[in-house]
Amino acid sequence: MNQPTEPKADKTGVRRHNLSLVLRTVHDAGETTRAAVAARVGLTRPAVSSLVEQLLDLGLLVESGKTFSGQAGRPGTVLKPADTGPAGLGVEINVDYVTVCVVDLTGTDRVRRTERLDNRAADASEVLARAARIAAEAVDTAAGRGLVPAGAGLALPGLVSGGTVREAPNLGWHEVAAERLFAAALTALRPATEGLPLTSDNEANMAALAELWFGTLGDLRTFLHLTGEIGVGGAIVVHGELLRGAHGFAGEIGHLVVDAEGPRCRCGSRGCLEQYAGQAALLRAAGVTGVPVLAERAEAGDPRALAALAEAGRMLGRALSGAVNLLDPEAVVLGGIYPQLMPWLTPALTEELSARVVSGLWTPATDRLRPASTATDASRGAAALVLHDVLADPLAYAKGTGAWRSLRTL
Repeated sequence: MNQPTEPKADKTGVRRHNLSLVLRTVHDAGETTRAAVAARVGLTRPAVSSLVEQLLDLGLLVESGKTFSGQAGRPGTVLKPADTGPAGLGVEINVDYVTVCVVDLTGTDRVRRTERLDNRAADASEVLARAARIAAEAVDTAAGRGLVPAGAGLALPGLVSGGTVREAPNLGWHEVAAERLFAAALTALRPATEGLPLTSDNEANMAALAELWFGTLGDLRTFLHLTGEIGVGGAIVVHGELLRGAHGFAGEIGHLVVDAEGPRCRCGSRGCLEQYAGQAALLRAAGVTGVPVLAERAEAGDPRALAALAEAGRMLGRALSGAVNLLDPEAVVLGGIYPQLMPWLTPALTEELSARVVSGLWTPATDRLRPASTATDASRGAAALVLHDVLADPLAYAKGTGAWRSLRTL
């Protein structure tokens, strides 16, 4: 009787898992040795050496040529993630700009492009075609630096699921098949990208992932992340994972009502948070044309600018106190335009939180209100999502396979 084939399949699956384990260990360390990896993952040194050799051959790891030793024994050759080969292509589409970046396996931005234009004045297909053009140019530049996207991530405004923007009130989009339109436009510009793996999510979720993976939060893994742009985006991270909700729409704090009799919002409701703390609302209330000017006026003590910021801080505190009471995060991280405005937002915001958070754990002394890191944004989170797939299954993105193979001819 023939032996079943399951053990062979299991053996293959174990090796794929161990390749991922070793690659992620080196990635997290930045620089390390075979011996250190073996000690960390609990595999024998010969087993780790075999896996490392395969990852070197696949172009996912490199040896630096230098040696070091963090433990007894002979110094080992330093391993580190390759800064050529597979990369993440991140594309952020927002109300007034499009940003594209290419991030290598070390987590370094190697290409970055931003075009500022009011996307509310254009059809969705035109906006996505413009994003595809910027992405195509970024892919060309990356190719000249030895980088090939293993996939692309789209950071999109509004409610996103299944590759479709179900609703984006600030852009007037409804049921826009964003992934399909972007992929078609990119393929038309660069036929070699046909079949490139593509993923999408709400831009606030992508920004939160960027903060989680690239930010300065340390061991902090449960937080609320707010992104202040034309609107106000929110994301919830619990124990290092996004809380998405039943339909993937969790975190829409910008449309939480803070004043039932407030101004009409583009979503159809009244008194939404973004009508007080969104960029457009803030600039309008302060009577200025840009965030840098708002900060300058506030620094100079301009009463109108200070009043607008205080009101935005109060409304942010009102919305966030409810979210903190509901979710009990370790911290709230403010991104987008908010970090540069925090000196004037924070007093009223913290006062509201201190008064309304029922646990009594929120006071200025607890330092639970954090600015987002300067090196994090939604495009970077979108690119990192691709790289996490590479780290999870290196063989799926090995040299000479799938979309990567065709892109290598660019």
